[in-house]
Amino acid sequence: MTVTGIITAIVVGAIIGALGRLVVPGRQPIPIWLTILIGIVAAFIGTFLARAIGVPTATSGIDWLELLVQVIVAAIGVVAVASLYGRRSIRH
Repeated sequence: MTVTGIITAIVVGAIIGALGRLVVPGRQPIPIWLTILIGIVAAFIGTFLARAIGVPTATSGIDWLELLVQVIVAAIGVVAVASLYGRRSIRH
């Protein structure tokens, strides 16, 4: 993977992760780096799922249905990670 590909994955992951956090109601106690990581993973899984259900992913513009699947996957990821991350307790 090239440097441009890595930077693109981080930017797309940040956008997908942020959109995933926006659609989840309430406050999510997770850091921004974890949101970006969730977004990157959701982008890959969302693309895989979109192709598996027959959504055209190679169009000449923005693939809105693919983006919707990615955001849904990111929202599910944010809920799952926030519930696990929020359970951490600090012991004194």
